[in-house]
Amino acid sequence: MQSKLNDFARRYGPYALVTGASEGIGQAIAEQLAKSGINVLLVARRIDKLNQLALQLEKKYGVLCPVVSADLSKSDEIEKMFRITDHLDIGLVVCNAGFGTAGNFLEGDLETEINMLNLNCKALTTMAHHMGKQLKARGGGGLILLSSILAMQGVPRSAHYAATKAYVHALGEALQEEWKGSGVDLLIVAPGPVETGFAERSKMQLGKAAAPTVVALESLAALGHKKVIHPGWLAKLMAISLSTAPRWLRVQIMGAIMANMTKQLP
Repeated sequence: MQSKLNDFARRYGPYALVTGASEGIGQAIAEQLAKSGINVLLVARRIDKLNQLALQLEKKYGVLCPVVSADLSKSDEIEKMFRITDHLDIGLVVCNAGFGTAGNFLEGDLETEINMLNLNCKALTTMAHHMGKQLKARGGGGLILLSSILAMQGVPRSAHYAATKAYVHALGEALQEEWKGSGVDLLIVAPGPVETGFAERSKMQLGKAAAPTVVALESLAALGHKKVIHPGWLAKLMAISLSTAPRWLRVQIMGAIMANMTKQLP
């Protein structure tokens, strides 16, 4: 086990960059990276949570965990992050920052939807372009993009969120082909429901959900070996079940699931 961790650290160290690191999947991935001996640059909006996590990881694993408080839905905040990342030898980038909305599209707040588009798509694209160039120039590394099981079809009552994740998924698939032979491993992670702050923010009622640690462990284990994963047993079951249905039927199935999860919303 230790030799595997050492091999992972040699390939994807000495620093990793994790966005949305203050909770949920991002926090779980940051901890697993620190456990492997990689220094982790922690990025999120809430500086108090970042500082707390950094102290915890540094004390427990003996790594360095610099923090950057940034709202990545804003271009100037992304540039602020790049001014720090450009001075570090980053071998792994985890684009995890994002949020979702739920309910009927026309009942939602347009400003919130645009902020989600900026964070889920524009910020991720900017990072993939900027950090992808750096990873290619250094001769190798890894990029992890957080997609969703919802990315595989339109999803009524989560229409815009699903569309942002479809963008992420399509971008990742294309970049995997463009980056062949570059030494840069790109993994698309498309989970189902996960126990994070996502449901609270989107006001959804989740049933069974995967633990963030499960998503983190499966993602890091798949990096460099697979192109797309659906971490957790529920996501795997959903992916297999949906793959046999035509797209129009998948839209109806996911619409029915979302209607049940958002029945308290307009």
